Amino acid sequence: MSAPLDTLAFTSMFVLALAVSAGLRTWLAMRQIRHVAAHRDAVPQAFADRIGLASHQRAAAYTIARTRLGQVDDLVSTGLVVVLVLLGGLQWLHDLFAGLAAEQPMTAQIGFVLAVSLLSGAIGIPIAWYRQFHLERRFGFNRMTPALFFADIGRNLLVGLALGVPLLWAILALMRGAGEQWWIHAWLVWVGFNIFVLYAYPTVIAPLFNRFEPLPEGGVRERVECLLARCGFASKGLFVMDGSKRSAHGNAYFTGFGRAKRIVFFDTLLERLDAGEIEAVLAHELGHFRHRHVLRRMVISFALSAAGLWLLGWLAGRPWFYQGLGVTPVPELMDAAALVLFFIALPAFVFPLGPLASLMSRRDEFQADAFAASHADGAALVAALVKLYQDNASTLTPDPLHSAFYDSHPPAAIRIGRLRAMSTPITEASPS
Repeated sequence: MSAPLDTLAFTSMFVLALAVSAGLRTWLAMRQIRHVAAHRDAVPQAFADRIGLASHQRAAAYTIARTRLGQVDDLVSTGLVVVLVLLGGLQWLHDLFAGLAAEQPMTAQIGFVLAVSLLSGAIGIPIAWYRQFHLERRFGFNRMTPALFFADIGRNLLVGLALGVPLLWAILALMRGAGEQWWIHAWLVWVGFNIFVLYAYPTVIAPLFNRFEPLPEGGVRERVECLLARCGFASKGLFVMDGSKRSAHGNAYFTGFGRAKRIVFFDTLLERLDAGEIEAVLAHELGHFRHRHVLRRMVISFALSAAGLWLLGWLAGRPWFYQGLGVTPVPELMDAAALVLFFIALPAFVFPLGPLASLMSRRDEFQADAFAASHADGAALVAALVKLYQDNASTLTPDPLHSAFYDSHPPAAIRIGRLRAMSTPITEASPS
């Protein structure tokens, strides 16, 4: 007996979207590799007086190695989707929980979702291991031990279960018992959950993975506190995180929400930048708050989640949605199947929209840079960024199209060029 036309049509649409998105990612990766390799033997003119050829070639090699590993990761991820959806993997997992569903439907539904999630996570562990202990070690970035690697997996799993299972139970209960408008209630739960995590992350979740100590008294702290006072920014404290126990990469970030905001510096960042450069980097982050980038991104995220839940609610009532993705669920597992299928299928359809998010993010970065140049030393921000590009082996010559899809920050040459136009010249450092 042939499948209904709607089912065949949706299956065809999904296969086409999956093939297009996978093909597009492969093509972009090949462009990135070719472009970076073609420019590896000459430092861009804008950086020639600060970054030596050896550092530039190291960044090119690191970028190419990461891109190639990303291709392997993408192949594995796409292969898993094919196995689950097109080769009957999800139906097989569904059938494992179908017997339990008759007596304990909620337990079976949660078990089905967790089984798919754990399988997806387990598939990625070998690649994560290779990335950490081969690729990152090869370029001198890895400081993680195997024991810490597996401890992180365990902690992430426990935190994910502690937070995710209650949320999953609430969503599934609403799908089953709140009528056709369940998605509105689910959205309110989702918003509340995210706000709770924003408050809890700095003081409850993050300390499970890293040690946080107050930023010591001294020149750096004095400049940072003066900057915060000038900008009228209040926080719950300045902290140093022991990022060096996992990686040599440096960073700084804001965490928390409302009055619970914290400013966190990686110890590796403090080791590399001077007080003026750290002040400039922090001023850039303050620019995001002053321009309400963080709030706007939250609003957009919540709006997109509302649209996604509405779409899920509509799809969950269409038999072709399940059958077109390889599952014929029993009624007791239908809600869980809808959730799983939605989050498996969605990335294939939305990947081509990536440049829109990158474009918006880059605009925000330019605004934050302008804020930093007007409230701190723009030349110091240039110096800090050049150090970070060099220390993190970030390529200075990304493929423009690849960058448009993947990079939330502007390419180095464009970003530095804009900052230099807003800054007074500084004494140039010798290439290393």
